[in-house]
Amino acid sequence: MKIITRTVWILSFVSLFADLASEMLYPIMPVYLKTIGFSVLLIGILEGIAEATAGLSKGYFGKLSDASGKRLPFVRLGYLLSAASKPLMATFVFPFWIFAARTIDRLGKGIRTGSRDALLSDEATPETKGRVFGLHRSMDTLGAVLGPLFALLYLYLYPGQYKTLFFIAFVPGLSAVLITYLLKEQKKTISETSTKTVSFFVFIHYWKDSSSEYKKLTIGLLVFALFNSSDAFLLLKMKEAGLDDTAVIGIYIFYNLVYAMFGYPFGHLADKLGFKKTITIGFTLFALVYLGMALAGTVQTFVVLFFLYGLYAAATESVAKAWISSICAKKDTATALGTYSGFQSLCTMLASSLAGLLWLMFGASATFLTTAIATALIIIYFLLYIPSRHVGKIPA
Repeated sequence: MKIITRTVWILSFVSLFADLASEMLYPIMPVYLKTIGFSVLLIGILEGIAEATAGLSKGYFGKLSDASGKRLPFVRLGYLLSAASKPLMATFVFPFWIFAARTIDRLGKGIRTGSRDALLSDEATPETKGRVFGLHRSMDTLGAVLGPLFALLYLYLYPGQYKTLFFIAFVPGLSAVLITYLLKEQKKTISETSTKTVSFFVFIHYWKDSSSEYKKLTIGLLVFALFNSSDAFLLLKMKEAGLDDTAVIGIYIFYNLVYAMFGYPFGHLADKLGFKKTITIGFTLFALVYLGMALAGTVQTFVVLFFLYGLYAAATESVAKAWISSICAKKDTATALGTYSGFQSLCTMLASSLAGLLWLMFGASATFLTTAIATALIIIYFLLYIPSRHVGKIPA
């Protein structure tokens, strides 16, 4: 039996190129926005609106995909919008247009996520879901390694020329869109729900109608997301400890490399050991990392912690999606994954606000210790209340 199909490989390369385009801009985005007059507060508002747009739209477009029986139009449009947003941010520098371009980028993510993950789920059996989602996540994260590396090289050769980088990022972004045309739409059973009756807040309705197993699992994952703040706080901690920009970006690239290398192995582990045990291992690593961040102060310590952080990421994100896709009805796959991803985006936004408040009032150590303790309680919840998902028939 072929575990990694042609469709899985194509989607993986699509994500690699799309993430290469996005992560190429990640290290320079805050600096660029400041050079065109954005304050730190305005940058925070921009990112908040962008993430809320992505979060709220994932469930809606996931349901539209399920209701129409189509996946590829949503995947293609989503990647196209994200690619187009890159040069727009360099062309129009007025705040309104920057907000519009950033929102278009995140809307693209909201449109494509549920449909793309449903395509991956369709290519897997109950015994191979971990590996399929794991490989895709590894390739996606490889883009997060290559993008910042290219940005570092470019800025070394052309310091301060940020705008050109936005136009360069359009090339891999457009390449991702073109690669999607190698995919063929499979015939799907159209949902009984008409696409004309799909509410924008459909994720709320799906939550009400979903199984108790789905609710228990997503509650645990979403509570974790409430304490899993932006990686920016980890980078800020390294800056606070005295590391220079090159060291900080270098360690961030190292983390993504570890993540990319171990995504597929942890997916394989999830298929053999079970989703619950694998995610529990990941959460345990996360708690150790945040406990360590509260005390860390040397380059060597940060390297070790970010190695463990890469392992945590490989053991959780793709495994969580594989787990969710295995407990929902096949006709609702995009809706279930989109609903989870939507709530997760909103929780992540709140998590960063909470972490920022704790940091401001009590300092960095208190922020990281709070997250570590909360994660330990979430691990107990998973061990006591979440049933293990054994290999078996996916719900119809």
